Amino acid sequence: MEPENLTRVSEFVLLGLSEEPDLQPLLFGLFLSMYLITVLGNLLIVLAVSSDSHLHTPMYFFLCNLSFVDICFTSTTVPKMLVNIQTQSKVITYGGCITQMYFFIFFVVLDVNLLTVMAYDRFVAICHPLHYTVIMNPWLCGQLVLVSWTISVLNSLLQSLMVLRLSFCADLQIPHFFCELNQMIQLAWSDTFVNTLVLYIVTVLLGGGSLTGILYSYSKIVSCICAMSSAQGKYKAFSTCASHLSVVSLFYLTSLGVYLSYPATHSAHSSATASVLYTVVTPMLNPFIYSLRNKDIKGALKRSFGMTVQKG
Repeated sequence: MEPENLTRVSEFVLLGLSEEPDLQPLLFGLFLSMYLITVLGNLLIVLAVSSDSHLHTPMYFFLCNLSFVDICFTSTTVPKMLVNIQTQSKVITYGGCITQMYFFIFFVVLDVNLLTVMAYDRFVAICHPLHYTVIMNPWLCGQLVLVSWTISVLNSLLQSLMVLRLSFCADLQIPHFFCELNQMIQLAWSDTFVNTLVLYIVTVLLGGGSLTGILYSYSKIVSCICAMSSAQGKYKAFSTCASHLSVVSLFYLTSLGVYLSYPATHSAHSSATASVLYTVVTPMLNPFIYSLRNKDIKGALKRSFGMTVQKG
């Protein structure tokens, strides 16, 4: 028999990272800074790629998409968290929670899909350099991005519709700084077996499939690099995929660390704190990883700002 207070809720309470009043100004300043750095850094990459014809290549086309997705990814969670801290209100409406969850799932999966596509791009560039422009033609690049978006839309729509069928108690507190799917499922009073089953199946298919594709691509890349006789050729080949490999490692290690450590610790607060790594820190670091040692990006930014100053 279901509890008497089981009803269609109108709002949730996001407990955030800490309930200590003294820490709120620090959290606000820290996350505002990281959010602004993330938006600015990724916008600069989008500007550099879109404004410089030398960067109109498959690799930078995918990088531009990834930077745009990272801006949207961070924007689904951090602004709401900042508003909650500033207004000292932790309430989020039911509709707002479902919407945030939908877009969070959408951009997470899209991020993973794009990283997989970028791994395939590096595989073709290093293992089949003579056929690279033929294989990675504009039509294929567009189709790969379109398929990535389509998979992400369908998955987030499925997960959101599965949550809509759940019933919750009237008073619900989410021990997180955003409406995370796993937390929503755990807080439901109705049967969540189907939701959990779908979540695990989708995670294995999308997450495991993407990781398998990335590992396969890099296993082939390593084999090709080892087969090269020139040390300079090896260095050049490795340098073209070092940035992507760093981003992939950072994203997967942090996200897997969060979800694999949760069953062991059984601490929702620890999970929320660890989630900051892949939801905020990783998108913030991506522009630095891709631009610090990338002469093309730095050159494009210098030319863009040089033209702006001349026009001014």
